[in-house]
Amino acid sequence: MKPKYHGLFWTFLVVLVGMTVILSVMLFRSGQRYSLLYHLPTFLLAVVTAVNLLYSQQYHIRYIAKLNHECEHVELHTMQQLPVGICVLDHADVLLHCNPFFEKYIMSDQDFFGKKLPECIPIDPGLPEQDIHWQERYYHVTSVSYEDPGKNCYTAFLWSDKTELEQLRQDYDNSRMCMLVIVIDNYEDLIQNAKESEKLEISAAIEKLLEEFISRTNGILKRLKNDRFIAILEEQHVQQCILEKFRILDDARKICVSSRNNKNFITFSIGVGHGAENLQESEALAVQCLDMALGRGGDQAVIKTENGFQFFGGVSKGVEKKSRAKTRIVAGAVQDFILNSENVYLMGHRFGDLDSVGSACGLAGAIQEMKIPVNVVIDPEKNLSQQLIAMVKQETGEELFLTPQQAIDTITENTLLIIVDTHNKEILESLALYQAAKKVIVIDHHRKNINYVDNAVVFHHEPYASSACEMVTELIQYFKLEHQVPSWCADCLLSGIMLDTKNFVMRTGVRTFEAAAYLRKTGADTVRVKCLFSDSIEIYRNRSLIVSGAEIQGCYAIATAPEGTPEVRLVAPQAADELLHISDVTCAFVLYKMQDVVSISARSLGNVNVQVIMEQLGGGGHQTMAATQIRGVSMEQAKEQLQRVLAEYADAEEKPQENLK
Repeated sequence: MKPKYHGLFWTFLVVLVGMTVILSVMLFRSGQRYSLLYHLPTFLLAVVTAVNLLYSQQYHIRYIAKLNHECEHVELHTMQQLPVGICVLDHADVLLHCNPFFEKYIMSDQDFFGKKLPECIPIDPGLPEQDIHWQERYYHVTSVSYEDPGKNCYTAFLWSDKTELEQLRQDYDNSRMCMLVIVIDNYEDLIQNAKESEKLEISAAIEKLLEEFISRTNGILKRLKNDRFIAILEEQHVQQCILEKFRILDDARKICVSSRNNKNFITFSIGVGHGAENLQESEALAVQCLDMALGRGGDQAVIKTENGFQFFGGVSKGVEKKSRAKTRIVAGAVQDFILNSENVYLMGHRFGDLDSVGSACGLAGAIQEMKIPVNVVIDPEKNLSQQLIAMVKQETGEELFLTPQQAIDTITENTLLIIVDTHNKEILESLALYQAAKKVIVIDHHRKNINYVDNAVVFHHEPYASSACEMVTELIQYFKLEHQVPSWCADCLLSGIMLDTKNFVMRTGVRTFEAAAYLRKTGADTVRVKCLFSDSIEIYRNRSLIVSGAEIQGCYAIATAPEGTPEVRLVAPQAADELLHISDVTCAFVLYKMQDVVSISARSLGNVNVQVIMEQLGGGGHQTMAATQIRGVSMEQAKEQLQRVLAEYADAEEKPQENLK
């Protein structure tokens, strides 16, 4: 566009320049008489230039204003046509304006105008950036706030569709490779007495099951040994296995193996290398998870998570291994460490029972035969084995037992610490003593816990064993000793076996009776052992009081111990055992409170896995014997938590795979 007087200005300017030239010539010819005339055109030229500049400034301002107005129209038109959603909310989050994209794809057939947008769409107006999944599409939403001169606040939201990018990310995540290591529990024991044709049938049934499992995916399966396989699956198929709670574990138990008069079933242990950056890391995670699965008795799949481990299965009992080859090797290694140590300390868990203290005392007697100084570390007041300790002191004197503080004060660089009947750091008799020890050996039968002792030079862990005393008895048989262990050691070991097996009723295998027979041959006195289980009339009354107040809920019995019950740590587990004698009761729980901690003692006949139930409440233990402690809750709140977990466990048992096939 041209100014209105643009041509006139240039005409006038040419005339002034011409007049200036003429006057300059005249001045040159006539001298100084016309000097004022010389300055007149220059003055006029300056005036005209100033007027033109003023007019031009006004013109440009008008031009820019008009251009801005037209740009606003272009901007508004562009906003309406952009392939992104735009909406404006007021200070109350009410939708005031939106572009066609927002109206078509986000509002769809709904009308959000005049409504609070967060009530219609899952959006947080206070966030400058956020990702939203809405109507099967993914959006990245950016917000900008504006306040007008009238102090009214508005917020504009830009909705960028990133569905394709999100789909690409999901495809990448779903296609990441994950390694599974699958081990057949007790495979060698099952086929060692089988005929060749039966071995082929067993192997064919296992391979068929695994091939059917892998055929539902696009992964690969490779057999490494007779009892070990590896599978490589995509992440999407691993997630499906998780949703199905690893149904292959249930399918494996349907394979029955008959040997003479016994019928056994196949179980798998599976380690899953989930969430790794590459296959090498996935393999390492799978092996670690497999160790955890085997340490918990097998028949389960384990996945490593950010907060620990996730477990699937584990509903069957630990499979007893009849071969003692491992025990013989471990016994030799343990004896070598003992003989190369300056002295040995034996320690169990807090509030040691007959299995914990009995296994420590029994092993101490064997170490004494090796002529190595040995002590049992135990709190003389806080334990559940006063009668056993008194019996051992009568046989050996006071010098065998040390308090935790005495042991810490006298431990040396060459002291060997042997931990029995636990592998959990949190419940050791003395965590400080464990941290001070340079060499540690663990002997335990409980299913593996997350917070396990991870620096042991020997980690002898057999979750199928009935008790720590059974494991120690087997080790002693392979020790090279000049004389057999004294009879009081046999009494200690037999008492622990009888405690954990409920007088050879629960969790007993062939090796349990073999261990008991060896102890009896060594000199164990069953009458004297029975006396270690005798209680005072007060304890008997308190136990009966707890049992009489139990509530029966289906196959569960739940009882609470009155506050202030004497010897409640001893009475509560005994009451839980007594509740199992009631008809139709297969699982019992006794709650008791000490200070601000509510403890739960759980017992089962085997068909209910109380370890899994107690793990949901932060505890653990064995399939038929477990416990937990809950801090900062009342007895009623702890009972409600237990009942909620029991309901979830019952639902999972009733409908394990109903909606997942």
